[in-house]
Amino acid sequence: MTLDSEHPSPNPTNGHQAPNGPPGEGSAATRRAVLVGGGALAALTVLPVGAAPALASLADSPSPTHGPMAGKGTPSMSFITTKDGAQIFYKDWGPKTAQPVVFHHGWPLTADDWDNQMMFFLGQGYRVIAHDRRGHGRSSQTDTGNEMDTYAADVIALAAALDLKGAVHIGHSTGGGEVAHYVARAEKGRVSKAVLVGAVPPVMVKSDKNPGGLPMEVFDGFRAQLVANRAQFYRDIPAGPFYGFNRPGAKVSEGVIDNWWRQGMMGGIKAHYDCIKAFSETDFTEDLKKIDVPVLIMHGDDDQIVPIADSALLSAKLVKNGTLKVYKGFPHGMATTHADTINADLLAFIKA
Repeated sequence: MTLDSEHPSPNPTNGHQAPNGPPGEGSAATRRAVLVGGGALAALTVLPVGAAPALASLADSPSPTHGPMAGKGTPSMSFITTKDGAQIFYKDWGPKTAQPVVFHHGWPLTADDWDNQMMFFLGQGYRVIAHDRRGHGRSSQTDTGNEMDTYAADVIALAAALDLKGAVHIGHSTGGGEVAHYVARAEKGRVSKAVLVGAVPPVMVKSDKNPGGLPMEVFDGFRAQLVANRAQFYRDIPAGPFYGFNRPGAKVSEGVIDNWWRQGMMGGIKAHYDCIKAFSETDFTEDLKKIDVPVLIMHGDDDQIVPIADSALLSAKLVKNGTLKVYKGFPHGMATTHADTINADLLAFIKA
């Protein structure tokens, strides 16, 4: 096991703060910006008829090889259909003969949260893949199956449909739990390496077995705020603790906040509600012990959503072949706020 704390802190404060609720409401200016953006989208619906062909050409894409539109010659997004009928949206870019790098997003986001990494690794010659977890983004808004066993089964189905071999699976937050649960069950030869970024394993919630975890009241608060006002809740999280924008001297990006909100609001509230239990109460201890491929565990020591002491530091002790990298002062969403650093370290691990 290797411990690396070489990366400097961008902020003067690097203490821990449990996610006991949103730090404040989004600004009125930001809400106006969202409304203006919505007005711009609405304007597209009243463009002159002559503008339609130009817009249509922007949507041209190859027909999918899986999903309801397969083989029908009509431009469409790519999906697989699971055994229970859920449709899972995925992106699959780059040479099909190249090594696959598969990205697993956090709650309540989508494959779009990996845009920076997808473009980076595509430029490095890899085949890059990311999916919207069921109930999230463009996938089916399921009211059942929103738990880790089914999430892992969906990834098994995706890996089989795309015939992925020797893939590197990278998961952030809840996606890190999904990676652990999947890799522990994956068919031999499907996975070569795994990466957990600000990930929830081994287990988040406090219990007799996990005295350092977060109290159940924290997650009950998440559920209550989700039901009461999901739209505002999904502004407060990224505007505050997710990206460390609540820290003194933080460089706040309204675009990043808006993009988080956009992704969250694409999904289904029932699935997002259920997923809180999945990411907070699932115990990944045995999954971590079963994984025999190299694992890179990356975590910011100022992660306010998944505190490092009860996650990465424990996971590193459970995997057989793990490397731990601790990033001083980095927040939960460090793959966005510090993409250049994270991408370089991911690439080095993959190439090693």
